[in-house]
Amino acid sequence: MRRVSLNARTAFDAPTTAEIEIALIMIEHPELDTPVRLSTDPTERLWVDPLMYGTRSSWMDSDPATEPFLFILASTDIPSDLEDAPAAANIVVENVDSDIAALLRSFTDRPTVHMAVVLAGSPDLVEVEFRGMVMVAADGNTGSVSLQVSRAPVEEESVPMDRFTKDRFPGLFR
Repeated sequence: MRRVSLNARTAFDAPTTAEIEIALIMIEHPELDTPVRLSTDPTERLWVDPLMYGTRSSWMDSDPATEPFLFILASTDIPSDLEDAPAAANIVVENVDSDIAALLRSFTDRPTVHMAVVLAGSPDLVEVEFRGMVMVAADGNTGSVSLQVSRAPVEEESVPMDRFTKDRFPGLFR
């Protein structure tokens, strides 16, 4: 059972509330200079030129003043916390151009994705988070991109873990 803050419980139980759940998404890859930080809520205006909205949060050791989470039109299914099912999520980003699809196809190895749910009134207090997932698929069309995120595929792990070479297991080769 996961722990939820009292503010979140009050918001969940209330018939109406001013609290808004925000999904914070961080995408890391060795070829990126800095992680991509995304938010599903235009909590505040960050810049006027160009006009940008986003959420300031210290989640994942981000500096709220210089590293805000930028607002995107997106919907997401956060991973479930079931014990017998792997953590998997689906993120659909709306209003994208063709450059995004080309960028997603250019990666040869998988980006690491971290997700968290916070409330707009307390963006530094994480209600639930999922770290260390990988992007397993990315499909796009003219107006949206769908990203499938899950744990690292077990099928890609070498079996057995150690390779039976002469250097590692000399007793096998006598």
